[in-house]
Amino acid sequence: MIVIHSSRLQLSQFQMLDAQDVFGCITPAIAKFMPWEPPSWSEYVARCEKRVRTPEPNNFSFVIRRLDNRECLGMASFEDADSVSPEVGLWLKESAHGQGFGREVVAALVKWGHTTLGKESFIYPVAVQNTASRRIAESLHGEIIGNRKNPKYDSVVYRIPFYESPTLSSRDGTSSG
Repeated sequence: MIVIHSSRLQLSQFQMLDAQDVFGCITPAIAKFMPWEPPSWSEYVARCEKRVRTPEPNNFSFVIRRLDNRECLGMASFEDADSVSPEVGLWLKESAHGQGFGREVVAALVKWGHTTLGKESFIYPVAVQNTASRRIAESLHGEIIGNRKNPKYDSVVYRIPFYESPTLSSRDGTSSG
C-alpha cells in the first residue's frame, strides 16, 4: 500500500475501511466542482467495492487524513501514472478549506510522483470558477496548457512542474511505505 506523508497530512491508498469516513465528507457543496453528484450510500459502496476489486494499475486513489488526529479530510487522485505527465486531483470537505491543505496535498503528490516515478510535470484540471484550486496550481508554478468541458462546468488544465524549493522540501516532504 502506498502511503505519502507531508508535514500535516497522510495520504494512503483507499481501502473499504475508509468508505464511511470518506462518505461523511461528501456534500453538495463539495460536488459543485466535481464531475459527479453526491451519491447515495449504496451507490458509493458499490463504486468503492468495484474500485477495490478491479484496481487500475496506473490510477491511485488516496484518502487524505490529518496526521495529528487521523481526521478524514477528503480524497486525492493520481491518474495515468504511466504517462509523461500524470494527472493529480483532490477534493476536501468544507471544514478543511482555507487552511492550506489543498496545496499541501498537491505538492505531496507532485513530490511523490517525481521521487518515486521520475515524473517532471503533472496535469491538474480545475473548474474555471474554482479560484481556490486555481491558486493552488499557480502557487506551485502551474501554467495553463488547455481547457476541458464537462456537463457541469468548464475547466482550465494546468501543467505543474516538479519544482524543488526550500519551502517545498521542508514543508511538504513526503515518504512512501
